[in-house]
Amino acid sequence: MTEDVQLAGRTLGDAGPRVVFVHGLFGQGRNWTTIARTLAAQGRRVTLLDLPNHGHSPWTDRVDYLDMAELLAAEIASYGEPVTLVGHSMGGKVAMQLALRHPDLLRALVVVDIAPSSYPETGGRTDDPDEEASPFAAFIAAMQAVDLASLTSREQADEALRPVVPSDMVRAFLLQSLVRDGVGGGDGRQRWRWRLNLDVLARDLGELRGFPDPPPGAVFGGPVLWIAGASSTYVLDRDRRRMDELFPATRLVRVKHAGHWVHSEQPEVFVATLERFLQQVER
Repeated sequence: MTEDVQLAGRTLGDAGPRVVFVHGLFGQGRNWTTIARTLAAQGRRVTLLDLPNHGHSPWTDRVDYLDMAELLAAEIASYGEPVTLVGHSMGGKVAMQLALRHPDLLRALVVVDIAPSSYPETGGRTDDPDEEASPFAAFIAAMQAVDLASLTSREQADEALRPVVPSDMVRAFLLQSLVRDGVGGGDGRQRWRWRLNLDVLARDLGELRGFPDPPPGAVFGGPVLWIAGASSTYVLDRDRRRMDELFPATRLVRVKHAGHWVHSEQPEVFVATLERFLQQVER
C-alpha cells in the first residue's frame, strides 16, 4: 500500500535543529504554521507534514497506524539527522509508533493530548454512562452530506455543517480541507472537493481509535513531553502507567482552560511549554 507514497510537507527555516509536526484527524501540516514560524525565528528548521489521506499527501486504500509510521520514518530518515517529533491526537499515535520502532530517528518526542491506548466510540474514557458520543463519525457524515455539485460558497458549506458541528473553531478547522479546483464542466463553474479521503476515513475510523501493540520489549528512552488539555478526557490519570512503561523519560503537562485542541485553544502556553522543552533537548 505504501509503495511510492511520499508525504507532502514544507519546511520553515534554513538551519538549526529540526522539529517535525504531524497533525491529527481531519488536519494538515498548515495547522501548525503560526507555531512553526515562532520556532523557526528562534533558529530551527521546522517541517510540517501532511499524513496520508489528508492535505496534499496521497490518498491510500486504508488507514493504518503502522503504515503511517513507516511513511513518516522514511521521510525523517531522508533528513539525515535525528529530529524532535511533535504529534497531536492521531498524529501523536503515529509519532509514538515511530518512536517505538525507529528510536534512532528521534532526538525527542512531544505527544499532544492522546495516550497509547484504544479509545471507545464514546467521546471520553470515564465511567459516566451519560458521556457524549465521539463526534468524529458524525463530522465525517456531515462533510459527506455537503452537496459539492451545487455548492456556491464556503459560507454555504459552513451553514450545512453547523447543525452537526456547532463550534465555530471546529467548523473552520474542518473547512480548511474544502477546496476549489479550476473550472468544472461546461457551465464554467469551479468544482469543490474535500482533500480528506472521507470514505476511507469513515470505513477505518475504528482503526484510528485503536493503538497497535508495540514490538515486544519496545521502549523509547529519549526525552518525551506530554501536553494534555486539562479539560480533555483523552489523557487520564490511569494512562500514566502505560505512558511510563513505553516512554520512561516522560514529563506530563496539563494546560488549563484547554480541551483536545490544546495548541489552538491556548497557543501561547503551548508554545512556551514546547520552547522550554526544546531548549533542554537541543543542548
